[in-house]
Amino acid sequence: MKTIQAYRFALDLTPRQHRNMLAHAGAARVAHNWALARVKAVMGQRAAERSYGVPDELLTPAVSWSLAGLRKMWNAVKPEVAPWWGEVSKEAFNTGLDALARGLRNWADSRTGKRAGRAIGFPGFKARRRTTPSVRFTTGAIRVEPDRKHVVLPRMGRLKLHESARKLARRLEAGTARILSATVRRDGGRWHVSFTVEVDRAERTPARPGATVGVDVGIKHLAVLSTGDPVPNPRHLAAAQTRLRALGRALSRKAGPDRRTGQRPSQRWQRAAARLGRAHARVTHLRRDTIHKLTSKLAATYGTMVIEDLNVAGMLTNRRLARHIADAGFAELRRQLAYKISWNGGRLVVADRWYPSSKTCSACGTVKTKLGLSEREYRCEACGLVLDRDRNAALNLAALAALFDTAGSGSVAARGADQKTRVCGQVAVKREPGTTSVGQTGTVPPQGRTTDHVLTKAH
Repeated sequence: MKTIQAYRFALDLTPRQHRNMLAHAGAARVAHNWALARVKAVMGQRAAERSYGVPDELLTPAVSWSLAGLRKMWNAVKPEVAPWWGEVSKEAFNTGLDALARGLRNWADSRTGKRAGRAIGFPGFKARRRTTPSVRFTTGAIRVEPDRKHVVLPRMGRLKLHESARKLARRLEAGTARILSATVRRDGGRWHVSFTVEVDRAERTPARPGATVGVDVGIKHLAVLSTGDPVPNPRHLAAAQTRLRALGRALSRKAGPDRRTGQRPSQRWQRAAARLGRAHARVTHLRRDTIHKLTSKLAATYGTMVIEDLNVAGMLTNRRLARHIADAGFAELRRQLAYKISWNGGRLVVADRWYPSSKTCSACGTVKTKLGLSEREYRCEACGLVLDRDRNAALNLAALAALFDTAGSGSVAARGADQKTRVCGQVAVKREPGTTSVGQTGTVPPQGRTTDHVLTKAH
């Protein structure tokens, strides 16, 4: 099974290599900004000519928004625009032009309805002090040295790694991996190199291929499994909040930049900003490490996993819980589960966001009309079940895999379904006095559209 996988390593650059890397990132920014200014100028000229009644065939010729078109336009003017162009790799300019081409294409597709999701704005200019330095290499000498502690990049030369690259080196030596590109990026005050690799992975089987587990994510516990095992939530952001506040106050006391007056930041402000950035980066790395360990363990153990399609963007509108929801990383957990399950030969079932997993009794199937967030125990009025609400939701998710089979091919079913996840069992419906006989039950009303998987009832 061939997959595209990324390997990311931290770098230990010398001062000269650091300046060279910043020069390449600056070259990418210059090419991006010049091409964007050219595109906007032509668009404005054509709009003005149309307002004057100029026919379309006489308008100023449009500029191609493709990477090939932008690169051809840049190569014709780079001796005048950037006379130092020979000091950096051509991949630096290609990085900026490629980012602009993708931004223009996404903006156009968003306007015409070809791109789903939120509306994409028109690309903007990149400022030196507000843009993350990054450059991508796709051609030339890109390799890992035999000592596994150095990498070689075009025009960059031999760069020392902060850690061993043995995991990637072993695959390259065995012939089961091929490097497609390398991206160097400064993140949290440290430079990292990410290799995009085509990997030929061996077929795997989970330790319990016939086992099914429901995973209910939350804030109190990062995840609660239907087996009854709760996964504690480390709350990395909350644990680092005291230090982050102190660093933020220290930064506010320094002389920072002022765009209105053109004041440059002081060196003390820059050092304080770097300390704050490293503190935030540490929280990000701890969160990513926790989620990686959890998802790797689940994907290697269970053959079928059932999770919910949560509306995280809507949940973040809750001012009291937004910070804790963002700290848990629900979307990242689901993203990692999706590809790790496919690597291990398992199956992922995603219940739509309207499936009442928390309101449904896992014993008799009765569905409550309301269940407040403060109610941490599920109490069924029909059968008398008393159970932790998260464990109850996880049991309902696990039962969903037995009642329904995912349609489509592969470990993840097709997207864009038209039917909702159906619920079995009684439904507790709010009734007005005198309108319904005692003991009568209703049916589940339509709850919305399935957003991820087509779920059909098993026979």
